[in-house]
Amino acid sequence: MDTLTPALFVGHGSPMTTITDNSERRALTALGPRLPKPEAILCITAHWETHGATHVTAGPAPRTIHDFRGFPPELYQVRYPAPGAEALASRIAELLGSERLVCDGGWGYDHGVWGVLQPLFPDADIPVLAMSLDRSIDPAGHLEIGRKLAPLRGEGVMIVASGNIVHNLSLWRALAGSRPDWLVRFQERINAAVTTGDAQALTCFAADDEAASAAINSGEHYLPLLYPFGARGEGEAVTAFNDSVDGALSMTSYLFGDASLLDGIVAMATLPASA
Repeated sequence: MDTLTPALFVGHGSPMTTITDNSERRALTALGPRLPKPEAILCITAHWETHGATHVTAGPAPRTIHDFRGFPPELYQVRYPAPGAEALASRIAELLGSERLVCDGGWGYDHGVWGVLQPLFPDADIPVLAMSLDRSIDPAGHLEIGRKLAPLRGEGVMIVASGNIVHNLSLWRALAGSRPDWLVRFQERINAAVTTGDAQALTCFAADDEAASAAINSGEHYLPLLYPFGARGEGEAVTAFNDSVDGALSMTSYLFGDASLLDGIVAMATLPASA
């Protein structure tokens, strides 16, 4: 396959985004039918952290996980019955090395997975493989995994990473509804780094970088970005959409590939291709 399948980083925010009418959900719902239907989806989720190896879901029908509490009953009724993608797991083992990959039948599709795939592909008819974050490696290691996964985009696999560039719930409770200067500046920095292909700016933050410390906080929502960024084609365009910030949370999302797929979708900002 000569054409690269588009890749995505999606700011998923609250699970409530899945069952409420909001601009972010409307953008995903509008984008989904425009995307070429992939052979399979690899979803890197902020809500599955492992140590010592990268895990992927196993089995023909992974379960839907409601990994949260205190939400309305209808949210717990959501199911995303997409089939598993066992052949894709074998292919990823070839790319990463079988010693670095664990097929895990104990996990399933958490809300980092179904929260973004349900509005994009509501029919749940595309095989899905969820992938964990190995927290024993540094950001450069996550970026390197993304680079190793790049061949999948030429094989009909859509890489969808799910997290948030800025995610600090303790600060968000105090700052909700505001646009702090540090948050806006940090999001602009990340947008610029994604635009120019500046891997250093995305993976290395100084110890005294207070904005990065506040924005990234525990890290698990930021790290998924490094996977589609690492798998980006040379000179490939990237388009930001849902580029909004609130308190200590950003919903900024990126499409790696044909920017015209986002024509007319709200909250869009096209960023130039890297050199």
